[in-house]
Amino acid sequence: MSSEENVPEQGKTPPDDAVPVPAPAARPRRRGLRTLGLIAVAAVIGLVGGTAVGYGIQAQREPTALPPLNQLGLVQPKPLPKGQEAKPLPASEDLRSKAQGDLRKLLVPKPAGAKRAEYAENGGWMNVSEFASMFEDPGGALDHQLDLGVRRIAVTSWTTGEHGRTEVRLIQYRSNDTLGAREFVENQQGYMPDEDFAGNEGRELKGSSNGRYYVLPVEREAGYLDLYEARAYFHRGDIAVEIFVVDTKKISEKDIRSLAERQLGRL
Repeated sequence: MSSEENVPEQGKTPPDDAVPVPAPAARPRRRGLRTLGLIAVAAVIGLVGGTAVGYGIQAQREPTALPPLNQLGLVQPKPLPKGQEAKPLPASEDLRSKAQGDLRKLLVPKPAGAKRAEYAENGGWMNVSEFASMFEDPGGALDHQLDLGVRRIAVTSWTTGEHGRTEVRLIQYRSNDTLGAREFVENQQGYMPDEDFAGNEGRELKGSSNGRYYVLPVEREAGYLDLYEARAYFHRGDIAVEIFVVDTKKISEKDIRSLAERQLGRL
C-alpha cells in the first residue's frame, strides 16, 4: 500500500480495517501582497523625506572633531598557551554536524514488537510535494514551505497491535538559524486548541524551547470503531518534528510524551 493511500482527508473517520495517520491542517491565510506593497512604499517615502530633512539640519551645524580611533587602557589579550586552546565540539555533541549527515539516522527507532510501515518506495524520505498534499490547501502549503526554505523530510512509521499506527517526521530547513523550523511548529501548534482538533493548549515538552504534545478527544461515529489520536510538535535547531499516533484504543499522555522525549533526545 502506498503512503498516499494511508493518509485520508482531514476530519474523516477511517473504517475499522484501516487507521491511517491524519494530515495536518492548512496554515492561516497569508497576508495580501497589496498590503505589503503599500507598507513598502510608505517606508521608502518616509526614508527619503527623513534623509533630506536630516541633511539640511546637519549642514547648518559647526563641524565637530571625531573621537580617536583607539582607546587608552585597553590591553590586547595574550593567546592561550599551546595545548590550552579551545577545542571544537565533538560531532556527537554538535547538532549542526549531526544534522548535516543522513537525517534518517536521527529518527527515533521503532519500539520492540512493532512492525515497520516505512515509506519503502522512497527509502524513508518524503518529498516536499507529497508533504504539501497532506494539507487542506496543497498549493498554498507548498508555496509556504518553499518560502520557509524547506530542505528535506525524513519519515518513519510503524504499526502496533491491530490498528495502532505511529508516524514521525523530521522536516529540515535551509536557514542558518531556527526561523523556518520554529515558524512551522508554531503554525501547527496554533490550530491545535481549536475544537476540531485537540481543543486544548496541550502540555509542555520539557527539554525543548517551545515543544508541546496533545491528546485529542476521541472520535465516535456509528458503524466505526472509536478513533483516538495524539500529536507532538517541537523543533531543535533547523529541524522541525511532528509526531502522530492513532489507534482504536485509548492513548495516554504518557505514551505521546515518552515518544516525543525519545525523539528529542535523538536530536
